[in-house]
Amino acid sequence: MLDRNFNNLYIALDSIGANRLRSFLTALGIIFGVAAVIAMLAIGRGAQAEILDQMKLVGVNNIVIKPKVEEKKDEDQQQQSDDKESAAKTEAKKNRFSKGLSLADAESIRRIIPTVATISPEMILEQDIIYGSKSSKLKVVGVEPAFFDINNIKIGEGTVFNQRQRVAGEGVCIIGSDVKRKFFISEDPIGKTIKCGAQWLKIIGVTEAKTISKSTKENLGIRDYNLDIYIPIQTSLVRYKNPSLYLGAGDNGMFFGRSNEAPENKIFHQLDQLVIQVHAAESLSESATIISRMLRRRHNDVLDFEITIPEQLLKQQQKTKDVFNIVLSAIAGISLLVGGIGIMNIMLASVLERTREIGIRMALGAQKKDIVMQFLFEAVLISLTGGVIGVILGVSGAYLVDKLADIHTIVSAISIILSFVLASAVGLIFGISPARKAAHKNPIECLRHD
Repeated sequence: MLDRNFNNLYIALDSIGANRLRSFLTALGIIFGVAAVIAMLAIGRGAQAEILDQMKLVGVNNIVIKPKVEEKKDEDQQQQSDDKESAAKTEAKKNRFSKGLSLADAESIRRIIPTVATISPEMILEQDIIYGSKSSKLKVVGVEPAFFDINNIKIGEGTVFNQRQRVAGEGVCIIGSDVKRKFFISEDPIGKTIKCGAQWLKIIGVTEAKTISKSTKENLGIRDYNLDIYIPIQTSLVRYKNPSLYLGAGDNGMFFGRSNEAPENKIFHQLDQLVIQVHAAESLSESATIISRMLRRRHNDVLDFEITIPEQLLKQQQKTKDVFNIVLSAIAGISLLVGGIGIMNIMLASVLERTREIGIRMALGAQKKDIVMQFLFEAVLISLTGGVIGVILGVSGAYLVDKLADIHTIVSAISIILSFVLASAVGLIFGISPARKAAHKNPIECLRHD
């Protein structure tokens, strides 16, 4: 039985070798279909991996609040009406005063809203950094320890700020990995002091490197964490901000409130960003709505902040990419279908032209199943050959897309195996009908055929 199948396979290979050009043209549909499947799956997996990486960067279940300048409305720009009531309303609206986004807002949100798990306020200052003969202009960021957990930043060397350093506003800092490479090429930075602006800060830790692509930075509007210098948020208040603007600290060391020395109608945002992490993703939208209403009340109905939910934006982006990939995969599937129809068409034509050959084989003792296996082997071999060439083209195409179009692609072993399975299935399915037609021919009529 095995010898008969090997003989049928040999005859199929001989037939394909005798008609190389026709066999190659027959396989073109399979080649392009398999290449398209591999390329589309690679693009899809790359997009998914990129979204997951972005989610790790922005954290999970986060709400981001940033300060902004309140947009002026047309009615505020018009001259006051002679109507006293209208003039009073306009004047009252102009005289609204907001203290801006502050640590007091953060503490109120933490205390009042039960869905909140963690809060990470940030103060970003650009300072001249000096160590020895080296200098550079970098960002000094006032944070709490929760910042590192929310943003998935790990401390590679040293430790994070302790309670005493936070409350007292001590001159300590944690530097990013690129800051270490820039200033401390051949020495251990832990315990060294570095000048940040007018302040000398002692380095107590170094963060692990965090890879962030340029496109991700642009899409999410985030900075390069590796080039930041992190200090306790109280240190940024005591040593960098004007302490006269603030009234004091709460029980946990956070400074709250603001003195009345701030000029009227001018907003002084204490925070440059406030990241709020909630317990469950289901409560993201509801929590954001409550926080928005709460902040508007605290800011005297001045809309001097904006709220975004990065996770929802990324999920929407992922959904759009998934739809796009489904459409492209469907097109690739249609290419395979067309390739299968092409194989069936050529195999039917081949059966017609080789009628006399079929008759001779059957006259010499070949059974119907031998004829079926011969033509099935031909169809499957053409499909597999097309599959191999398609895999090479698909992997090469995915590589070129990654390098030239700056679209991240990931070619997996599963996609290659799937392509081979699809190619074999197409050859098998679309080769059955011609093979059966060849096997059911009358040997005498076949021998009479010219």
